[in-house]
Amino acid sequence: MTSSYPMIRLRRTRATAWSRAMHREVLVTPADLIWPLFVTEGVGVEDPIASLPGVSRWSVDGIVARAKEAVAAGIPCLALFPNTQPERRSEDGREALNPDNLMCRAIRAIKQACGDDIGVLTDVALDPYTSHGQDGLIDEHGYVLNDATVEVLVGQSLNQAAAGADIIAPSDMMDGRIAAIREALEGEGHVNVQIMSYAAKYASAFYGPFRDAVGSRGLLKGNKKTYQMDPGNAEEALREVELDLAEGADSVMVKPGLPYLDIAVRVKQAFGVPVFAYQVSGEYAMIEAAVAAGAADRDAMVLETLLAFKRAGCSGVLTYHALHAARLMGA
Repeated sequence: MTSSYPMIRLRRTRATAWSRAMHREVLVTPADLIWPLFVTEGVGVEDPIASLPGVSRWSVDGIVARAKEAVAAGIPCLALFPNTQPERRSEDGREALNPDNLMCRAIRAIKQACGDDIGVLTDVALDPYTSHGQDGLIDEHGYVLNDATVEVLVGQSLNQAAAGADIIAPSDMMDGRIAAIREALEGEGHVNVQIMSYAAKYASAFYGPFRDAVGSRGLLKGNKKTYQMDPGNAEEALREVELDLAEGADSVMVKPGLPYLDIAVRVKQAFGVPVFAYQVSGEYAMIEAAVAAGAADRDAMVLETLLAFKRAGCSGVLTYHALHAARLMGA
């Protein structure tokens, strides 16, 4: 016979704070956070991003200062994205292969200042470097060429690994790039450099502020629907993840985050591997807009959304609120 009310009262364990804490199923800590940061040229530069209130582009010295803040707050990893100067952008994105580009200088500076106290995750895609804003090389019709792009992505990955990157994170969504990058890393002796694949990256409306941050919004010709996933597809996401794991990815990412929690759940259940989610710029901006309108409490909303990712099975979250959240957790 199954017991029922009043023998079972689910509210019993909710009656006090100590009991709620003891029965909590999921907990978020600073170790679950990856902090995305935008790098720009100059010295002593802090360049606020209007569409991302509270987020700035930092020159390399500022990035180092942020890295030290992250270490102190218990954040284990930074994700770097460059704001490449217009004159360094080109049709073929060749600045991505420059060993002294913004990304590489920032990697070396962080590693010199912090060593292995913090990990550095680097974006692999050509959109921060192309004059047309696409993630790869294009033909005369504007179509992104898969195999030719993969060749450049391999060079970009090796460039970043040589500078000291700990995790290579291909965000381009080209077919076959994980296997090519993994083989190249092994061949060059970078056997402990991880690959976190943007395996299920959707052609989303939530990326706008990010494109402002890296300077590609006004440059983008067309859209990215021929390589990023259709928002209506879930089974395809599982195929993408399966392929990337077979090709050598150590972990996978779902992007965007909150609108695609169902995908994160399905990936975790299907493969049982480390799954990360990116709480993207549009998600961050919506929270900040709600706070500015007096419609939400920032602290509570930030912590609740991060808890949702963990509850869905994510090993960690890339979020622009990382430092704020880590400090809240440590308070």
